[in-house]
Amino acid sequence: MIQSDLQNLPTSAELPCSDDTPVDNEDQNFIPNFLLFLLQSLWANRVDWFFGVDMGIYHTTGISPRVPVVPDSFLSLGVDRKKQGKSRKSYVVWEENNVVPIVALEIVSWTPGGEYEEKVKIYADLGVLYYVISNPDYWRRDGHQPFEVYKLVNGSYQLQIGEPYWMPEIGLGIGRFVRSFGQIEQEVLYWYDQTGDRHLATDEQADLERRENERLRERLRSMGIDPDEQ
Repeated sequence: MIQSDLQNLPTSAELPCSDDTPVDNEDQNFIPNFLLFLLQSLWANRVDWFFGVDMGIYHTTGISPRVPVVPDSFLSLGVDRKKQGKSRKSYVVWEENNVVPIVALEIVSWTPGGEYEEKVKIYADLGVLYYVISNPDYWRRDGHQPFEVYKLVNGSYQLQIGEPYWMPEIGLGIGRFVRSFGQIEQEVLYWYDQTGDRHLATDEQADLERRENERLRERLRSMGIDPDEQ
């Protein structure tokens, strides 16, 4: 493990904001951003979290502090939602009071990206508590399950049981769900509460309110009351 002198570490302004590696499929962008949009609604009044998508994490536990690890997404708690009021170009651990992400998410694509080998060691050395791997298409090829959650226990990742999986340190669970986007059915990841219920997206919340309002109007009509005259 490399321990660098903080005075000699580069600043975020000096570090590349991306490794410029293209993604293999749209899910690697869509699913992390969907989780981000859910959090923006769910934690709208909180400013102590950051969710990065395809962003480099610079740290001092690898081969060089100038070589980032780039998960498909990650969540950090106890950091500013915006860094000095501005958007981050990258996540530089030594500029975040050494707060490492609590969750890292990888979505496996046609081109293996070391999700089950190299990145396991990187995230463990970094101290990421939860490592989530979504592999709906290539899990048989890789000899794994379509959805796996690992927890760091005594320095090593242990596969956890249950879906959605509840993460008490975060106050959220995570799991899969198939839903419609327009005319398209797609499996995505959702945040869940402790009872196993999904935290709905804003469009689902609006649709639920619309249907509840329509049921109320029908009830009033059955009672001989015209809801449009109220």
